[in-house]
Amino acid sequence: MFWRKTRAAIAQFHPLHQTLVWQHTLSATLPRVEWEALLASLSRHDALVRRRKWRLPARTESVLVPLIRVLCEDAGRGSVSIDADLRGHDVPGKTSPPRELPVQRPVRSVREWWVRDPWLRARSELRDGGLLELSVTDHVRHRRVVKVNPRGKRKAKTKTKSVQRVHTTRSLAKNQAAAQPGSPPPPWIQVKVRPGAKTVIRAGAKLPVPSERDQLPLIMTVATELFRWTRRTP
Repeated sequence: MFWRKTRAAIAQFHPLHQTLVWQHTLSATLPRVEWEALLASLSRHDALVRRRKWRLPARTESVLVPLIRVLCEDAGRGSVSIDADLRGHDVPGKTSPPRELPVQRPVRSVREWWVRDPWLRARSELRDGGLLELSVTDHVRHRRVVKVNPRGKRKAKTKTKSVQRVHTTRSLAKNQAAAQPGSPPPPWIQVKVRPGAKTVIRAGAKLPVPSERDQLPLIMTVATELFRWTRRTP
């Protein structure tokens, strides 16, 4: 059988690694040591798997792996939860029903539909007793426009506009207060603070979907903003 050795190698990978290969998804709540076992398994993938259809899905090595490392560093003995759906936009359940929009000549019809792809959610128990949560969702608008020119020729064009929403939340430890930083956040990041016995700080951003290499810096910039809103302990 072709690729028998490759299939045998995949069968030896961490179970979550295998799920990423076959289903392009990952969902687990694990302590730091278990995540490290998964990362060790993922690091062997490129050396053992050469077939294109069995490569790790996009955003695994550029986003998911380094994000797990960062979350585990701050988690200490706490657990880290990851829910990642790396199947892409074109899968059932992510597309809304199409709707017809009002038009004027020479436009004959405009059909619009949306794709909502909440492809990443994470939750980490922090060393200081707080809690960090983040989510990343792609929103893609499709419009198919049909026009008829004066000669009666019909033309159809599909236009696409994509944006990404990054939401992060930091719940502080009990009786830990927020403190406004000396400089404001970047204009593209919105921050809200809800004081109380357990103060909650939220930071969010809405931007065009970045390239894969720019994805993690964007997420980390929004998440890091949360930590500027507390005083450093001596």
